Amino acid sequence: MIKVAFQGDRGAFSEDATIKLFGRDIDFLPCLHFHDVFQATSENKVNFGVIPIENSQAGSINETYDLLLAYPLKICAEIVLRISHCLMALPGERLANITTVYSHPQALAQCDEFLSKLDVEIVPVYDTAGSAKMIEEKQLRGCAAIASGRAAEIYGMEILAPKIETNINNYTRFFAISKKEARPGEKNKTSLVFIARHIPGALYRALGAFATRNINLTKLESRPGKSKPWEYVFYVDFEGHLNKQVCQQAIEELQKEATFVKILGSYPQAE
Repeated sequence: MIKVAFQGDRGAFSEDATIKLFGRDIDFLPCLHFHDVFQATSENKVNFGVIPIENSQAGSINETYDLLLAYPLKICAEIVLRISHCLMALPGERLANITTVYSHPQALAQCDEFLSKLDVEIVPVYDTAGSAKMIEEKQLRGCAAIASGRAAEIYGMEILAPKIETNINNYTRFFAISKKEARPGEKNKTSLVFIARHIPGALYRALGAFATRNINLTKLESRPGKSKPWEYVFYVDFEGHLNKQVCQQAIEELQKEATFVKILGSYPQAE
């Protein structure tokens, strides 16, 4: 049976993404931290790891980008998940009696308009589903969690208010990571990271390797490098698979303009 690691407790959105990618007939390994997912995958404790890479409202998840650079793993799939938050509490609780709300900081931020109308204390915790689990285990009366509807089912919580996110266009993109390369799909993407040379026009020429071959970049983002102060690494997603000659040629030209290039993976593009 396939074993997959994800960050968070059972019922986390990362588990929803895992189920969407691999189905329910798998062995789940919930992890406390993102780096635990990478570590479990690199040590062959699991076949795959599933990690969030960016949210349509909050932007990129920087820790994930740093871990992709640090670990010798490949992106083998991506999936986009609609994120819908629910306010939940122990059975019998009423919204008017809630004095404290727990959830992950991003979930709290994504529900700020709803929460601003409540006279409650807002307490950030490490995970959305973990907040529901904590309330159930400690039987915390007067407390509510923000998590997925499936988390409410798992922990026997009662949903006090569904769909409380401020913006309905709330999506998170997830990567599946593995030691193995992915098989090409009908439409594919490639992710890589590079460091441009410190000379005028280097970044322009580096990106020109894709532009002159009509390769579409779907994402470009810079992050501070870890080895030198004020050195930046660039993360790139582009349409196409490295088994195509035009993509190989673009990488070869990029390597001439960069001091470092790491291919993070070629994988089927999410719908």
